[in-house]
Amino acid sequence: MATYHHSTTLLDIKNLVTRFYTEDGVVHAVNGVSYILEEGETIGIVGESGCGKSVHALSIMRLIPEPPGKIESGEIKFDGRDLLKVSEAEMREVRGAEIAMVFQDPMTSLNPVFTVGFQIMEALKLHLRMDDKTARDRAAELLKMVGIPEARQRLDDYPHQFSGGMRQRAMLAMALSCNPKLLIADEPTTALDVTIQAQIVDLTKRLQERLGMAVMWITHDLGVVAGIARKVNVMYAGYIVEQGNVKDIYERPRHPYTIGLLGSLPRLDEAPGTKLVSIPGLPPDLLTMPAGCPFTPRCAYAADVCLEAVPSLEETDDDNHVVACFRWKHVAGREK
Repeated sequence: MATYHHSTTLLDIKNLVTRFYTEDGVVHAVNGVSYILEEGETIGIVGESGCGKSVHALSIMRLIPEPPGKIESGEIKFDGRDLLKVSEAEMREVRGAEIAMVFQDPMTSLNPVFTVGFQIMEALKLHLRMDDKTARDRAAELLKMVGIPEARQRLDDYPHQFSGGMRQRAMLAMALSCNPKLLIADEPTTALDVTIQAQIVDLTKRLQERLGMAVMWITHDLGVVAGIARKVNVMYAGYIVEQGNVKDIYERPRHPYTIGLLGSLPRLDEAPGTKLVSIPGLPPDLLTMPAGCPFTPRCAYAADVCLEAVPSLEETDDDNHVVACFRWKHVAGREK
């Protein structure tokens, strides 16, 4: 198995801000997100629905509908090029060929009126200029690679003839068809049952090791991230509130929101009957952003300072583990 030395930056996002201008007001969907992803690395982006994780991914792909959406500012450097500055034609070359995305529901991404084989072949013909025969051989090879039995025969089936898990595998095959440098997986297992979820996660991990691509795994489930990623960004209300190595964040979460997310995960090492903690209150309304930390209304540690300003990311005791919380030392039990 090839080993990849993480030294080359593939994706460098700086202060990304994305808004939606609606009749009800301005939705502050992404509020100054910054991070780096190395070649061949896997990062988890975690948070509840509506925290901006999908909007941030669609911003990378420049798939934000304008209007009502608008990428206001920031940089998205991919392989050294700022994707916010390239033309739409160049961006079309990047999508699919260099960055591929798999969505939550494969039925929305697969066209019901064309066979699965036709849809995979189209991408190969478009991006890699393959002829019909080569594209068909490659499509069969891809379906086989993602674990679809009798792959060659299944090329002529329509999406509705595949089960949910098989459709998601077919979507992965399509995403991987052009050997992208980055695969963005946006909650690709949410609609599937747990066993099949685990299979898809496992499959993605194996493919990533084999193909050496970087993976961004977007989910509301910290448990999934533990199994697949090395780094994690925890998002809340369009901000990254905690960022670091998965292991550090699991063992020593510093943000009250992350603690809440971990508290709502069942753990095998706890006594039976241990109560799951849920996070009280509701996710914030991104139309009326508070002056202070957006998590304050739901936070057990909140103090006056939290109402006054939005905390910026600061270093904690772990290397490369940063948190946006004025009271993280209280949270960590270091200050009373």
